[in-house]
Amino acid sequence: MALAPAYRLSLLVLLFVPFSITAQTYRNISLGSSLTTSDSNSSWASPSEEFAFGFKQIGSGGRYLLAIWFNKISESTIVWSANRDNLAPEGSKVELTKDGKLVLNDPKGQQIWSASPRIGVTYAAMLDTGNFVLASQNFVNLWESFDLPTDTLLPTQTLSRGGTLFAPFSETDYSRGRFLVRLQDDGNLVFYTVNFPLDSTNVAYWASDTTIGFQVVFNQSGFLYLAARDGTILKSISAVPYSTTNFYQRVTLETDGVLRHYAYPKSKETRADGPLSWSTLSFTPSNICLNITGDTGSGACGFNSYCKLGDEGRRTCECPSGYMLIDPTDEMSGCKQDFTPQSCDRKIDETALFTFTDMPDTDWPLSDYEHYTLVDEEWCRQACLGDCFCMVAIFRNGNCWKKKIPLSNGRIDTTVGGKALIKIRRNSTSPLINTEKKTHH
Repeated sequence: MALAPAYRLSLLVLLFVPFSITAQTYRNISLGSSLTTSDSNSSWASPSEEFAFGFKQIGSGGRYLLAIWFNKISESTIVWSANRDNLAPEGSKVELTKDGKLVLNDPKGQQIWSASPRIGVTYAAMLDTGNFVLASQNFVNLWESFDLPTDTLLPTQTLSRGGTLFAPFSETDYSRGRFLVRLQDDGNLVFYTVNFPLDSTNVAYWASDTTIGFQVVFNQSGFLYLAARDGTILKSISAVPYSTTNFYQRVTLETDGVLRHYAYPKSKETRADGPLSWSTLSFTPSNICLNITGDTGSGACGFNSYCKLGDEGRRTCECPSGYMLIDPTDEMSGCKQDFTPQSCDRKIDETALFTFTDMPDTDWPLSDYEHYTLVDEEWCRQACLGDCFCMVAIFRNGNCWKKKIPLSNGRIDTTVGGKALIKIRRNSTSPLINTEKKTHH
């Protein structure tokens, strides 16, 4: 349905309003204040109590994140954390010291994390924007969580050059995972896979292709865009008109490498007929399975698995027939054969012991070691069957590719075409393994 001219104009105006002009209400936290994991109320709330800063227990092992979360919704969704790669044990304490430092120590007094701005801090505050600040007596923010995002941006927050969002490892493990988004010093906003377990970047799978990008802006009207230094909008990333007055909003880089814009109704009255939960407004990239193709790394899913796209750009990682997850609790762990591979001993002919499972529209690009043209499918099958190194053959339009393991960049999609021929030992009855997860934080 077309928008009325006045409404289109109002959207354009909203798009160019980066921040609220409403003064923030403060609930000051004085020097010397502290929280411990054992406190009955181990958090400091914002004036509206919509956000809270404090300890969140992760799992049942007595380990804690020092974090900021949405405080008025049942999910208590975490939007920032200080110690994602080094959880605090039971009995840990965070203190705003007399000299204005915010310090997290374990029960033995060993420092886990700290924020140490220049001198002049007189108080801290958890703001209604979701920003935790250390400020001077003149209300100047000397340190703020908005400057150091983890995986999430909130309305009125920006990401400057050099700024990075790092996806969590999993939905229950908040440590840095396998994907990141960075606004580079050259002005290009780029999504990367990571050389896990290191933090170095590997393959770029989405980019703004800009040279003068200065800031990623998530404005109070709920629009997310890349702007130049003069405020000119270079690229719109999410332009879904949702009121921040009636809906909580966040933009999060999730475990699958997709950046999603979410909204959550603040009351039952504003949810219309929808659920009282997070709803996806937009996501980037549109197809993570096809976007990631790298010479190194496993791709959107683990080695020997393949990526299947679902609703809201959510991918599942699945194992082909004859393969199973290496770690059933980690869908990115990759798949392993659950049969004895074909012997390469020339004295033993095992050709008759193997067959193929056909998978239409499936491929593992860049895992091939031989390529034949102008052949038919039966020729392709026999060529792979007689080759002990060949684990999968791809046949498409008269082309035959032999592939060895580990297979990488796996995907199933109607745009792929052709078929994958998965070589398995006869009487191997392993079904396709679906590792889809139903929830997200």
